[in-house]
Amino acid sequence: MTTNKILWRTRSFLFLTAVMGLLALPHAAQAQNFTINSFEVEGNRRIETGTIIQQTGIEPGQTVSAGQLNDAYQRVLDSGVFETVELTPRGSTLVIEVQEYPTINQISIEGNRRVKDDLLLDVITSEPRRVFTPQVAEADADLIAEVYSAQGRVSATVIPRVIRRNDNRVDLVFEVAEGTTIEIERVSFVGNRAFSDRRLRRVLETKQATFLRTFFRNDTFIGDRIEFDKQVIRDFYLSRGFADFRVNSANVEFTRERDAFFLVMNITEGQKFSFGKITTVSEIPGVDASIYQDALKIKPGVTYSPTLIENSIARQERLGVKQGVDFLRVEPRVTRNPRDLTLDVEFVLSRGPRIFVERIDIEGNTTTLDRVIRRQFDTVEGDPFNPREIRQAAERINALGFFARAEVEPREGSSPSQVILDVDVEEQPTGSLSLGGSYSASDGFGIAIGLNESNFLGRGQNIGVLISTAQDSEQYSLTFTEPYLLGRKLRFDLGLGIAATNSSFASYDTDRAFFTPQLTYSIGDLSALRVRYGWERSEMTQQGDQPNGAVISSEIAQGERVSSTLGLTYVYDSRLGGLNPNAGVLFELGFDAAGLGGDNKFFKTTARSIAQTRVWNEEVVLRATFEAGALHWSGNDFSRTIDRFILGPSTFRGFEPAGIGPRDLSNGQDDAIGGNYYWVARFESDFPLGLPEELGLRGGVFYDVGNLYNVSNVNTAGANIVGADGSIRHVLGVSVLWETPFGPLRFNFSKALKKEDFDKEQSFDLTVQARF
Repeated sequence: MTTNKILWRTRSFLFLTAVMGLLALPHAAQAQNFTINSFEVEGNRRIETGTIIQQTGIEPGQTVSAGQLNDAYQRVLDSGVFETVELTPRGSTLVIEVQEYPTINQISIEGNRRVKDDLLLDVITSEPRRVFTPQVAEADADLIAEVYSAQGRVSATVIPRVIRRNDNRVDLVFEVAEGTTIEIERVSFVGNRAFSDRRLRRVLETKQATFLRTFFRNDTFIGDRIEFDKQVIRDFYLSRGFADFRVNSANVEFTRERDAFFLVMNITEGQKFSFGKITTVSEIPGVDASIYQDALKIKPGVTYSPTLIENSIARQERLGVKQGVDFLRVEPRVTRNPRDLTLDVEFVLSRGPRIFVERIDIEGNTTTLDRVIRRQFDTVEGDPFNPREIRQAAERINALGFFARAEVEPREGSSPSQVILDVDVEEQPTGSLSLGGSYSASDGFGIAIGLNESNFLGRGQNIGVLISTAQDSEQYSLTFTEPYLLGRKLRFDLGLGIAATNSSFASYDTDRAFFTPQLTYSIGDLSALRVRYGWERSEMTQQGDQPNGAVISSEIAQGERVSSTLGLTYVYDSRLGGLNPNAGVLFELGFDAAGLGGDNKFFKTTARSIAQTRVWNEEVVLRATFEAGALHWSGNDFSRTIDRFILGPSTFRGFEPAGIGPRDLSNGQDDAIGGNYYWVARFESDFPLGLPEELGLRGGVFYDVGNLYNVSNVNTAGANIVGADGSIRHVLGVSVLWETPFGPLRFNFSKALKKEDFDKEQSFDLTVQARF
């Protein structure tokens, strides 16, 4: 055997021996056990010694292994109150050394300019005099970052820092880097054929960036807003018959410069359906389906809409309640007809499960009274449980605007046949202070300051104060509304105030005080009746040293006069709740009678009708308006100009305020004196101009035609009246409409096609109303 072989074998033997020794060491350590008879705790100040020993889970006299000691260590550390923990067996004594987390002395936020400290401190869970833990601080930093993200500052960063103080205390500081808001540079759609991108963008809450984005923040990227927009666009399509519509995705991508986002919605429209056969069948003995069929309003050929289905179900269920049919359930069964793109709907009347509402529990309403919430339910304790009615009640509670969040959840009551409705709400501020500005040719520049509380004393009542001052007019008014008078669906409105005018378009000033209570109650799904009383004290006064014609002079001489009137108005409005989401009609017919006290006696009738529709993929709006009025003076004295009808640019475009109608030319003056009868028809359309829609500009054309005439019961002594018999005027014009962050602006350019020589034409009119 050579020397090299002997050396190699010797080295191999030594290596194997060393390896075997090393492998044996861990097994020896794992096999080691400790018998613990006593404990010794060091470093604790706030936490009791017994509490720490109990957290180890080791009893005196217990024999534990190294693994069990490790488990004990983990249990003490997981308690969340210690920064470091060490467990050391010393003979039969287990020594526990801990270092407690410090307590928070104070919390501050640095670097925040856009969001106030109070708002950020409300969202975090860390509090002064509580134990500081890094995990909670990190979670709080994420919560603060979410607040900034909700405002479009997705690049905001928040870092928690601690400053050590004496007595094991720390100051917790959140250092905020707010970053900049990220705008939506472009919103586009993929898969839309029936509607253009321009039309769909008008539906969304999220808007594209504009050059006025300093004031207009709907173009800021907010994730929750995009989720809301997905639901809004879905409702838009479903209400227009696209029963299979779906949003496949809403992708948000950075621009190449990474300073803005592109939002792309991928959608599938599907086919547009209309209603086919509409039938009703009954599975309840003794219930005549034909009666329920007659209650339906939808007809074959109408564009399909889930809202119309819901309204039909509600109508039939209400009829069931009137007829004493308990637990009536209406199930719509829809059959598709792909060939003619219609949906046959069969309403099946059946008996639902016998479940009653045991009670309604309301929580979270610290200000709002229970009855304000309860009256949103058509269901009361003891009534049959109807899930659809409960969903509608929840929607009505949310629509009040009193709550940041409102949830209604049913749960099983004292028995399987009983249901308890849990209403959980979160209050939000309901008062507002508004500051607005306006400009019109008739009143000049004006400022309006309004104070409003929509939930006065938690009673659901609305109270408001308005101070409106313009160059030629001013008004101070107080309004009050009780939507449920005497606990019934009877709306009570009260208005009172004073007003004054000093118009450059009239040769007199006016002072007026008024008091108007009114009751409104619904007489149908789309109609209502208003009953009112009106008291008004009014006076015409001399405007400086300006001379007047004979008529105005005689009316100023009448001094202060009082009108006491009773009025009635019928209103029908299908613009929001009608069968067609793109068309609607408003019709109003009013009648007022004065003579129940006061100085004036007259009968006044007014009517107004508006029809509107959208055409060409809803890009173009067509609108026709007709209004008229008649005044019959029955008193022994003479009527005044302010009692008669006067037309302004808001009623008849193309003329100055009081620019048409009878006039008194006596004494070298040119006084508009109004008329007892008038009618006006307005036809208009507005449409896109093809400009980038972020500019907010649309065009319009209009044609107005009308007449103002008759001056019976006017003191004509010494007067030189023209236009008493009236003549029809025609005006044609174009408009530029600009939707700005400050409010809508409308520029009207007009030309009177037919007018009288004494009319006061106005070829340009600008109206702007802004709210800050």
